[in-house]
Amino acid sequence: MAIETPHWTSTSFHVRYAETDQMGVVYYANFLVWFEIGRTDYCKQHGFAYREMEDQDGLFIMVAEARCRYKAPARYDDLVEVRTCLRATRKRVLVFGYEVYKMPEEEMLAEGETVHVITDREGHPRALPERYAELFRAGARRLGGYQQSAVGSQ
Repeated sequence: MAIETPHWTSTSFHVRYAETDQMGVVYYANFLVWFEIGRTDYCKQHGFAYREMEDQDGLFIMVAEARCRYKAPARYDDLVEVRTCLRATRKRVLVFGYEVYKMPEEEMLAEGETVHVITDREGHPRALPERYAELFRAGARRLGGYQQSAVGSQ
């Protein structure tokens, strides 16, 4: 099911020196790490924790596909904001969307998407339990604004 009007959450943090490369810009793979930070916060802000699903149900949300389009560089100590939404759900698949901005200018640095398959411990596809599906649907139905989360600047 595609989400017609996705609800976006927001997570902000400062770029750490270790995330930059020899040219002084954020190494490209770190954007995928930032997507994970945004996705984890999205889930937490909607009453869902990965660890709970792993521990209680033996299920995992495995990345099957990732895409990132880079628009502008980020540099050490820039304040960045990762905006995350759930774009689509299917019985065994979740699709998250991301936008990364330099703040306070709101300059878009990157945008992307990850596709996830729900699996058991052995990696076999499984259906997302209804209680989790409902948390995602409820979050996706919310309209307007962002839910904010700040990750400590380091």
